[in-house]
Amino acid sequence: MKQIVLTSIALLIFSFGKTQKLYSVDYESQADVKVFVVDYESQADLLVYKVKYSSQADKNEGKWFFVDYESQANKKIYFVKYQSQADLKIYFVDYESQAAWKNSSKKHLLY
Repeated sequence: MKQIVLTSIALLIFSFGKTQKLYSVDYESQADVKVFVVDYESQADLLVYKVKYSSQADKNEGKWFFVDYESQANKKIYFVKYQSQADLKIYFVDYESQAAWKNSSKKHLLY
């Protein structure tokens, strides 16, 4: 029984510590999250910085690493054409230190 509890806790901790490895799918029906890129930082739910290496994509903090294959991704996203279609509005920032949630109520979308 003790081992089952410890295993459950370890799996829970691991699931919250996932890096943000994403794959951009071709069809909306394949996506876990529909994303729209806004024109201004103030319109975004999340400020995203694209990192060069998967090890730099820490937790759920807006540091995204785009993988080459769907099977490598933690989440599959689809970029929609209209803001009203999106689950999440993002703005790409130029510096890693700018990556952050503006609307933390949407955090659950990337867990």
